[in-house]
Amino acid sequence: MVFSSTIFLLLFLPVVLIGYYNPVWKGRSFKNGFLLLASLGFYAWGEPVFVCMMMFSVFVNWFLALFMARYEDQNIRRRLLTGAILYDVALLVVFKYASFAAKNIGLLIRNDHLSLNIALPIGISFFTFQIMSYMFDVYYRKAQAQQNFVSLALYVSMFPQLIAGPIVRYETVAAEISGRTETTEDRIEGMTRFVIGLGKKILIANYAGFIADRIFELNGKLSLASAWLGAIAYTVQICFDFSGYSDMAIGLGRIFGFHFQENFKYPYMASSITDFWRRWHISLSTWFRDYVYIPLGGNRVATGTLIRNLFVVWLLTGLWHGANWTFVAWGLFYFVLLSIERFTGFEKKLGIFSHVYALFFVIIGWVLFRADSIAGAGKFLSAMFGFGSNGLVDETFFLYFSNCKWILLAGIVLSTPIASQCGNILAQYNTRVYRIAVSLGLMVLFSLALLVCIKSTYNPFIYFNF
Repeated sequence: MVFSSTIFLLLFLPVVLIGYYNPVWKGRSFKNGFLLLASLGFYAWGEPVFVCMMMFSVFVNWFLALFMARYEDQNIRRRLLTGAILYDVALLVVFKYASFAAKNIGLLIRNDHLSLNIALPIGISFFTFQIMSYMFDVYYRKAQAQQNFVSLALYVSMFPQLIAGPIVRYETVAAEISGRTETTEDRIEGMTRFVIGLGKKILIANYAGFIADRIFELNGKLSLASAWLGAIAYTVQICFDFSGYSDMAIGLGRIFGFHFQENFKYPYMASSITDFWRRWHISLSTWFRDYVYIPLGGNRVATGTLIRNLFVVWLLTGLWHGANWTFVAWGLFYFVLLSIERFTGFEKKLGIFSHVYALFFVIIGWVLFRADSIAGAGKFLSAMFGFGSNGLVDETFFLYFSNCKWILLAGIVLSTPIASQCGNILAQYNTRVYRIAVSLGLMVLFSLALLVCIKSTYNPFIYFNF
């Protein structure tokens, strides 16, 4: 089940809201239990088997954290943390990387029959990282071990952020699990954020994604203009797909009294690659920073060790996104760029062109990310720079550009703070007319998105695979 489906918008969400805010049972225990059951039902809609695996994983970590809380001896605590992390990582390795590893070992030993076909549970990277976040927070004493299994299970499986993030730190919501207050202001702001995210996903990301898919399917047999159009279309798609989902997740969390941290801050306005990763998928980059990079020594180490730390973090970041050499190459691509910035600082001397530099390499990176193989990425990138392309412009470019130019323009404009700044200026005149206009605008946006959901069969979520 996805947020942008009619079954979610017209059935699941209304039923959950009615049950959660029913006038009879208002206690926190009921609300948490109801929200947990709703979340498990949400996940079981597409993953009826793996919901048991997820709950067992929660139980293992809950049990080990309770033991950890009983001991002051750091060696014992470290062993319990290590056991939990090994278990969590083992799940990722088995379900996400075992098939990839077997395939590549088969290629090395020239055995075409060596293969595994293990189904990938939706969102396993997200909920596994959240479970590990809980264990780290308990180990570092940033949070108390959760005594109530239902509360911990709710933290991990809460449907707004279960299958595509953002990665919510346990320490940021621990107090709200047991003591939150759902206010009218939160509900209004949550619904507003949800509708905006839905619009970004349905009305921009899906249309840009359709164009990107058609162009990437041509396997590099493109003109230079078509190749750049496909790369830019995917750049728009992935931003509005993932940031739109994050908006919907944050909005839904707000409706139920949870305040998730922001996951995007206009990433395409970045003035460097370092700045880009302070703005893009913030919950992931800060997770790796706090739980991998800093424990390895961070940047307060010798140059060789610093390079090793950056390499480890970006190799893992690439692998986290998927079991494919393209993701490994994408992660190492950023390792090289960030290392160069770290040791030269040249981007600070580019002035206004620093934005052009950052966006150029981000687009190149997205081609690596989107391609099915390293060879496919090489062909596409070659076409983008005129090598092996079908000339400067072809019919493919004119066909798809004529169909998507206004969508891409809207995506480019909305990738900047212009719309937000205009809204903030208008909000200063908090008149009745302004409030009515905003309400009508949101109703129109929701209606358009809903009509497209009903009509369209193209509705992918990129980050479901991670």
